Amino acid sequence: MNKQIIFNLAVRDLDNSRAFFTALGFTFNPQYSSDSAAFMNIVDGSIHAMLMTEAFFKSLIDKPLVDARERNEVIICLSCESREEVDGLIAKAVAAGGRTPHPPEDHGFMYDQGFEDLDGHLWNLVWMAPQA
Repeated sequence: MNKQIIFNLAVRDLDNSRAFFTALGFTFNPQYSSDSAAFMNIVDGSIHAMLMTEAFFKSLIDKPLVDARERNEVIICLSCESREEVDGLIAKAVAAGGRTPHPPEDHGFMYDQGFEDLDGHLWNLVWMAPQA
């Protein structure tokens, strides 16, 4: 079996979160989803997120849940194949109800911008020039 990355994110409204990420072009695997969680494919076969209702997420931990709208614990960074892909995903995120916490940064060899999803989780999209 190939190694995979699967990270878990607590969400307030699973249906709204599923619709948000579907608008960005991500897909979900119903085989690993339920009323409490949705298995999201980010990079098929290797990177996934399990979106979990807050109640389900809390059942798996023994300390308070961080409210990502008020505090940050992590920024999820995804590489993109072009500047246009970065801009396109940002536009989709904003159209689906997300927000951008800062303008794009263009360093010549690297271009990036981030968005905040419906639950306050931060996502950074980055393109790096092949020669970098």
